[in-house]
Amino acid sequence: MRRAPVTVDPTESISVRAPLALVSANVLLAFLALVKFALHMLVSDSYGYFRDELYYMAAGRHLAAGYVDFPAFIAFLAALVHVTLGDSLIALHLFPAVAGALLVALTGLTARELGGGRFAQGLSALASLVVVTYLGVGSIFSMDVFDELWWTLAAYLLIRLTKQRQPRLWLLFGLVCGVGLTTKVTMLFFGFAVVVGLLLTSRRVLLASRWCWLGGALAFLFLLPYLSWNLANGWPTLEFWSHYGGKLVGISPVTFLLQQIITMNPVTLPLWLVGLWFLLFSKPGAPFRHLGWTWIILYVLFTVSGAKFYFLAPAYPMLLAAGAVTVERVTVRQSWGWIRPVYVGLLVLGGVAVAPVALPLLPPATFGQIYGFLGGDAGVQDERHQTAVLPQWLADRFGWETMVAQVARVYDGLPPGERAAACVFTGNYGEAAAIDFFGPRYGLPPAISGHNNYFLWGPRGCTGQAVITVGVARTDLDSGFADVTPAGDTACENCMPEENQQPIFVARQPKRPIGEIWPTVKHFN
Repeated sequence: MRRAPVTVDPTESISVRAPLALVSANVLLAFLALVKFALHMLVSDSYGYFRDELYYMAAGRHLAAGYVDFPAFIAFLAALVHVTLGDSLIALHLFPAVAGALLVALTGLTARELGGGRFAQGLSALASLVVVTYLGVGSIFSMDVFDELWWTLAAYLLIRLTKQRQPRLWLLFGLVCGVGLTTKVTMLFFGFAVVVGLLLTSRRVLLASRWCWLGGALAFLFLLPYLSWNLANGWPTLEFWSHYGGKLVGISPVTFLLQQIITMNPVTLPLWLVGLWFLLFSKPGAPFRHLGWTWIILYVLFTVSGAKFYFLAPAYPMLLAAGAVTVERVTVRQSWGWIRPVYVGLLVLGGVAVAPVALPLLPPATFGQIYGFLGGDAGVQDERHQTAVLPQWLADRFGWETMVAQVARVYDGLPPGERAAACVFTGNYGEAAAIDFFGPRYGLPPAISGHNNYFLWGPRGCTGQAVITVGVARTDLDSGFADVTPAGDTACENCMPEENQQPIFVARQPKRPIGEIWPTVKHFN
C-alpha cells in the first residue's frame, strides 16, 4: 500500500525530524525570553544605583496616589521590593528583568496573531531582544520598562479583538491601559492614537460597541486617583510637564528620526520599516491597518512635541512582529531563503555590538577604549547635560555614595550643637535620594530639596539653623542666609560631570523663617 505524501509547511525553518518540544514556537519564545532575563540579571549588580532608582525608592517610603513627575505604580512597586526582597541591586532589578523578558515573548506572540509561523515569531522576539532602548531600560528599575510592556500587551489584545470580534476583550484592553496609566501618563498618547487609527479605517465599527466604552471607563478609573491627588496638590504634574520640553535641546524632526534608528538598533530598521508597510499597505495587513496609523500618529505627536527618543519605543514591538511576518512570507521561496539565516546572524551580531552601550557590561575604562568614538552621549542626544566617557544612562550609576560620604565629613565636622539641628539641602532629587538611601549608615539626617516631589515633602523639620547644601549656587544661598561658608566640593569618578565638583556649603543664620523661604526653592522639571 502506498503511503500518502507528507505535506510540510514551507514556512517552517526547523527540520520536522527534531523533537516537537524543541521546535515548537513556544519553546523558542521561552528560550529567547530566558536569554533576555538572564542577561539583565547577570549585570544586575554591576556599577551602582541609578539616579532615578534612588528617587523611586525614596517615593516608596512616601506612598501616595501620585507624584509630581510620575504616577504611583513605580513607588508602590519599590515599596513591595523593599518589604519582600530588600534594597540590593539584584532585588531591585528582578522585576524589570521579568518585564523585559515578557516583552520579548509577547512580541513573538504578536507575530503569531498577525499570522506568523515559528520563524516569524522567533525573528520578532529576537529583534526585540537586541533593541538598544529595551536593553537599557530593562537594566534599570524605572517605569519605562513596564510602560513598554503595557503598550505591547494592549496592542496584542487589540489585534486579537480585531481578529476574533470578541467585544468583551475591550474590558481587558481597558484594564491593561488603566494599569499603564498608573505607570506612565504617556499611555494617554497611545489611547488617543488607537482611537484615531480606528476612526481612519473600516475598523471604526469596533468603537461602536458598548464594551469599548466600558473598557475606556475602566481605564479612566485607574487615572482618577492621580487626578484627585493633583487636584489636592495644585496640579503639580501639569506644571512639571509645562517645563519638561525645556530639558531638550535642538531636537529637530531629522534628529528625532535618527534617534529612533540608533536606539532601536540600526539592524532592526529594515524589519520595522517592512512591518509598517505590512500594516499600512499590504493585503494581509489590511485588517490591522489601524495599528499602522496608530504608530504614524504617535510618531508625529512625539516629533512635534520634541519628546525624548524613548517615548516612542513602546510602539515598536507591533512593527517588529509585522515585519517578521512579512520576511517569513517573502522568504518562503527557495531563492530568497538565504535571507533568513543572514538576517538572524546580523541581528545577533548587532545585539552583541550594542549591548555594552546599553548595559553595564564593561569597566568604564574599557568602555571608553572601545566605544569612545561614539562620544559621551553614545550618538543619542537626550537632555541638556554634559557627558563624559559613559552615556548618561550608565554614568548616572556612579558617585552617589561617594557624594554622601563627603557630605557626612562636613556634617561630622560641625559643632555638636549645630550638628543636632543640621539638615542637608540638595539641588536635585538624585542627590537628595542618595542622601536618604546611603545617609543612615553615615548618621545623616533626611535630605530636603526643592526638586520635583521633594518639594512637596517639605523641609521635614529643618529649622535652618545649620544647612549643608550640595549642588546649590552660592548666589542662591546668599539671598536666604546671612552666613554661607564653603565646605568643599564633590568628587566622583565616571559619574555625570554635572555631579562632579559640585560645591558644598554650610549656610547659617536664615534671613527669614524656613517656611517663608521654602516656596522659593521649588523647581519642577
